[in-house]
Amino acid sequence: MKTRLLVMLLFLLSGPALAQCRHALALGLDVSASVDSGEYRLQLEGLAAALRDPEVSQLMVANGSTSMRLAVYEWTEPGHERVLLNWTDIQTTADLNDISTRLIQTSRRSTAEGTAVGAAMAFGAELLNQQKTCWRRTLDLSGDGKHNLGPHPRDVRTALRGSGITINGLVIGADDPSSGDRRYVQVGELSAYYNAWVISGPNAFVEVALGFEAYAEAMTRKLIRELDSLVLSDARP
Repeated sequence: MKTRLLVMLLFLLSGPALAQCRHALALGLDVSASVDSGEYRLQLEGLAAALRDPEVSQLMVANGSTSMRLAVYEWTEPGHERVLLNWTDIQTTADLNDISTRLIQTSRRSTAEGTAVGAAMAFGAELLNQQKTCWRRTLDLSGDGKHNLGPHPRDVRTALRGSGITINGLVIGADDPSSGDRRYVQVGELSAYYNAWVISGPNAFVEVALGFEAYAEAMTRKLIRELDSLVLSDARP
């Protein structure tokens, strides 16, 4: 109890040197060969819509004396990651609107075919290592398939234990027109895979999108769950 009261007092009396960043959030988007051009647009536009959601916006700009920091990157094979948004302070809804517009205007570049989930985790962790002063550091990894190239996610997760980074997942079930709608089967298998080998840290979880058309709603749910869980006990001097 004394520790909690001390944290609250320091929070109220401190300046930017103590409480500059309450949460660093890195978002990794799967753009491997299994993601076609239409799905690529649904993913970027879905993230943009989630960032403009009123509840998400309110949570991101909830504390005027501190700020969130956001970064967004695409991933496929090792060495083919692309940063779409480098670390940016989120202090107003205008900041979120600017980011959403930038995401919508992003064009896809030629991409490698492999799905390197482990390498994507490691890349996101390296980004978050640039934000060690933030109270909380979270990596959100979206994907529609299991890894088939590069380090296995379980090995990367083991290496990241004790780093203070939480990894959450957003798995996407894709249509298989040749055999009917198999999204429930696909997303169930992929969700189990992410639970077993990808997510890490206290209260880590996997969110589910039943197809790319549902990506915006799933991303919104995930962001609200992550942002609403930040409490004063996460603060670090």
